[in-house]
Amino acid sequence: MQLEEFFSSAGPLRRIIPSYLPRAAQVEMAEAIAEAIESRRHLIAEAGTGTGKTFAYLVPAILSGKKVLISTGTRNLQDQLFNKDLPQIREALAVPFSAAVLKGRSNYLCLYRLDNAMHANRGFSRQDAAALAKIHAWSKRTRNGDIAEVSDVPEASPVWFQATSTLDNCLGQDCPDFSRCLLLKARRKAQESEIVVVNHHLLCADWSIRETGFGELLPNAEVVVVDEAHQLADTASNFLGVTVSAKQLQDLCRDTELEFYKDAADMPALRSACEDLQKEVKDFRLLFGVDVRKGDWRELAHNPKIKAGLDSLTEQLQALVAALKPASVRSKGLESCYKRGQNLAATLQAIVEDDSGKWIRWYETYKQSFSLNRAPLDIASEFQNFMQQNQATWIFTSATLSVAQDFSHFANSLGIVDAHSRSWESPFDYAAQSLFYHPRNLPMPSEPNYVQAVVEVAIPVLEASGGRAFFLFTSHRALQEAAQLLEQRTGHTLLVQGSRPKSLLLAEFKRHGNAVLLGTASFWEGVDVRGEALSCVIIDKLPFASPSDPVLQARLEAMRRQGRNPFFEQQLPSAVITLKQGVGRLIRDVRDRGVLLVCDPRLLKRSYGRVFLDSLPAMRRTRDIEDVQEFFAGRRS
Repeated sequence: MQLEEFFSSAGPLRRIIPSYLPRAAQVEMAEAIAEAIESRRHLIAEAGTGTGKTFAYLVPAILSGKKVLISTGTRNLQDQLFNKDLPQIREALAVPFSAAVLKGRSNYLCLYRLDNAMHANRGFSRQDAAALAKIHAWSKRTRNGDIAEVSDVPEASPVWFQATSTLDNCLGQDCPDFSRCLLLKARRKAQESEIVVVNHHLLCADWSIRETGFGELLPNAEVVVVDEAHQLADTASNFLGVTVSAKQLQDLCRDTELEFYKDAADMPALRSACEDLQKEVKDFRLLFGVDVRKGDWRELAHNPKIKAGLDSLTEQLQALVAALKPASVRSKGLESCYKRGQNLAATLQAIVEDDSGKWIRWYETYKQSFSLNRAPLDIASEFQNFMQQNQATWIFTSATLSVAQDFSHFANSLGIVDAHSRSWESPFDYAAQSLFYHPRNLPMPSEPNYVQAVVEVAIPVLEASGGRAFFLFTSHRALQEAAQLLEQRTGHTLLVQGSRPKSLLLAEFKRHGNAVLLGTASFWEGVDVRGEALSCVIIDKLPFASPSDPVLQARLEAMRRQGRNPFFEQQLPSAVITLKQGVGRLIRDVRDRGVLLVCDPRLLKRSYGRVFLDSLPAMRRTRDIEDVQEFFAGRRS
């Protein structure tokens, strides 16, 4: 079947989806992907919002007859692809193909760990015990073991730790339930399927543990399609690094205690070592104070109390490993805990003692936890080697890959060479559907009264739009300050990030119809609100990453040492792509209309502002609030 025929107004897709509208850009993108697969040439494909890029890559990938791996940004997108998009294409194409969805191991029930929890010689809270009983009942009837099937136990519930495994605590082929392993069953299905849907975390996990995992996580693909590809470099950087966290240490202690009660109750020193390490983990967190923060490793090295605490933490971890050694012969579970303890001790030593200059080291603190981290300065060469070893054709696609029509920032971040780059603009009529408002006389973002000034210019826009707005911020501090000011100045319902889970805030925003949602990073992308409920997007300032971030600082300094310009090579293009994501929330449908308000005066007062403007859709622009009021008055009339 010809791609043009499939996507035509009289084609099979229109018969399956009556609301489907043909788009020239979608056909062109599908043809470009088909050509890339046929010629085995990598492709970077940017497709504006509304192009229909999912079908544009799925159809040629399926018709190629090759083994295709599709990686998405999130598990939600995985589920949408597998449960909605692929079935529709299967029906429209009338071509047989096998497909599977594969998630990370923590998304699958672990029969061994659930059995351990059900027979644990210690009490659970009433709530956790009830949740475990529900999971146990479900375990008797599930075929796939995907924990998303259990609707009455939230995925965020800590009790899932008792019923799922991690790479650290999985027993692999030594597991007594290995033959019934639901994760292994999912992997085997993936290896036998022609189309496999994963997410970036799983793709990078396969890459980073390829030499040490028991069997590859992913089948050998001939084509790899990376959707939401702008997120891949950050995900890859995380997976190439190493971390020792309070959670890892506490999980090791909890698992050791479970195995102790089952197979080593006559070894009280083992339980004491667990309790001592758990106390040391809590004490070490307290040394950082109450603040939640992210800091450079040098802060630890120059703080005598924290340095002493780190020494004590290391000693207690080594003490637990020493206590586990004689116990490890008792059971596979205790042997696994011993190996985990050894690995954590070695990782902690590698982080603490590293002075090679090839890695970035930093710490992060959370309300009751912490992490110590090490990541590579540059992942481009590593990812380039991964692509070359794989021998697949790679298709990278997203709505935000270029900066003023230049793809070099994205390509360089992953070491992509010898790839074609193509771009298709959104089919939406931005000139008619939207208005870009950039007010006059705002102070610079460094001024102390900046947030107050932003709220002042936002209020008449919110009055004109009748609420119905996303108010996006680059920091939580600015968000909280703006929320307090708006509570005193507007009667609109305010939905503030952090007050409730993101999914509940979004659901209430859609249901309410005229609320104002205040959000930071997680609301800048991956959020789809169509219709009048979202008629205005307000952005407080250009989204440059915080220069105080120790990871960013280290990367920028490395670029300076190489004689490169970190602002124009890293900071500016990253900010442009983030802004494009935020702006992309406004128009999600051919019937949508809305106003974009970007408050930062640097758009016109700094020479680099032109790069931002040249990267945005072709909106009509104004500096007058009267045009905004007229725009919304026209909608109501």
